[in-house]
Amino acid sequence: MRVFFAGGGTGGHLYPGLAIARALRHADSRIEPFFIGAKRGIEKDVLPQAGFAFELLELHPLYRSRPWENWKTIGGALGAWRRIAAEVRSEPPACVVGTGGYASGLALAYATVHHVPFVLQEQNTHPGITARFFSRFAAQVHLGFPEARRYLKPSKNTQVFDSGNPIEPPPADAREKSSGRAKWGFADSGKVMLVYGGSQGSQAMNDVVAKWIDKGLPNDLYIIWATGRANYDKLAHYGNSRVKVRAYIAPIAEAYRAADFALSRAGAMATAELCAWGIPAIVVPLPTAAADHQTANAKALSAAGAAAMIRQSDLTVDSLSAAVSSMLHEPGKLTGMRAKALERARPTAAADIAEEILRLISNTKR
Repeated sequence: MRVFFAGGGTGGHLYPGLAIARALRHADSRIEPFFIGAKRGIEKDVLPQAGFAFELLELHPLYRSRPWENWKTIGGALGAWRRIAAEVRSEPPACVVGTGGYASGLALAYATVHHVPFVLQEQNTHPGITARFFSRFAAQVHLGFPEARRYLKPSKNTQVFDSGNPIEPPPADAREKSSGRAKWGFADSGKVMLVYGGSQGSQAMNDVVAKWIDKGLPNDLYIIWATGRANYDKLAHYGNSRVKVRAYIAPIAEAYRAADFALSRAGAMATAELCAWGIPAIVVPLPTAAADHQTANAKALSAAGAAAMIRQSDLTVDSLSAAVSSMLHEPGKLTGMRAKALERARPTAAADIAEEILRLISNTKR
């Protein structure tokens, strides 16, 4: 029984689909996930290692600032439509799961035209154009942030769930920090701060963190710093017994297990993981994110008391130093933010979404 997954371009639109696919297989071994992605997206590197069948198509985003390049989008869509049709003819899917990004729109359009039931999973506080348009045709919409509901116009037949973002759930002993610290060579005393600017790293965050370290770290503070591969070579020399510099951390759970708080971008999946692990964060939203959705995510977490927000334009050595000092020295601050983060957490989101998808498939068969 095949379930198509359409989404990608970036990790934030691909990894939710992988988490749901694994949860579906765990719940029902008859499910055969099939991923549809873009040749130019991150899925070209990730899907060959994921263990699921897939096909990469010549899909392109809408080039809003360079409209003359949209001939690529139109030409790629025509060929991709034919490939999707061929896959459907070979073995029709029980449903389609769309996780957003330019790699999902065409498959959702095909499902709409051919009356294949489909499910949307929207990661962000401010939904993308794909979710906003297709929510009116969807059988189910699963929201990563409940605040996204106000931007959607689902039909009266669409079920909308505040499911949370699907992640790999933390282990039962996730908040037992001593073993995590030992893995990084840190003492049990003091605090550990994770610096994570997303899978590619953040030049703006890296520059400020480097200058901040140059001024001298607070006593009893340890740093795990994921710089991104492009910035690693020029920052690797900051590594020492208290600062562990890595180009990329995989699995990221090794860092989460040690961290007391984080300096992070405000991507939907990163913040979902931080909340699930009960890690308070200083979030610096990426100002160039589509529809400024990271700022919306950051504001939602800040309003909930789970994070403190610094706009990138306000990120300086002084503002970072003040935010870190607040985390370290204000009595009860970390404990209170940790509790609020856990209130926002949905560690079983993938399993919950899978359960509803299986219910949809069962009801559709009747």
